[in-house]
Amino acid sequence: MTTLRYLNGYPTELIARVQQLSDRGQLATWVEKKYPGQHSIQDDKSLYQYVGGLKQRYLKNAPALSKVMFDNKQNPVKGTLGTNTFVSRVQGGKLKSNNEIRIATLFRDGPEEFLKMIVVHELAHLKEKDHNKAFYQLCCHMEPDYHQLEFDMRIWLNFRDLK
Repeated sequence: MTTLRYLNGYPTELIARVQQLSDRGQLATWVEKKYPGQHSIQDDKSLYQYVGGLKQRYLKNAPALSKVMFDNKQNPVKGTLGTNTFVSRVQGGKLKSNNEIRIATLFRDGPEEFLKMIVVHELAHLKEKDHNKAFYQLCCHMEPDYHQLEFDMRIWLNFRDLK
């Protein structure tokens, strides 16, 4: 029996069902059937364009992004799959602000649905800094299946650990 560390906090009956799939050796089949293939967003430039498109569609009035990139320092074991950084600096008599989004490099090789879910999460932080009700409503506005995708992504992370 393996530990499904990315599912902590979920109801025990859900964890038990995933554990059964894992114990029977069917977790890989389930993940690959539900999320076949890989996306074509493989570099920082295409990631920036992808994020920019989602931002333009859903958050036109949100602050501009200065940088979007894949980051190999983001690690699910440490609890970070992506980060949104806001930095303000005084330059001369002006206040300059930069918004950066960094996405864990492991999402280069994952399904596009999981990449979109992480991007939506980080974009929502442009409007809502805390993980509150308004934050999750905004996530669900941009991606209606947000909560299911987050759960499935956690299963996928466990699957990756087992490989």
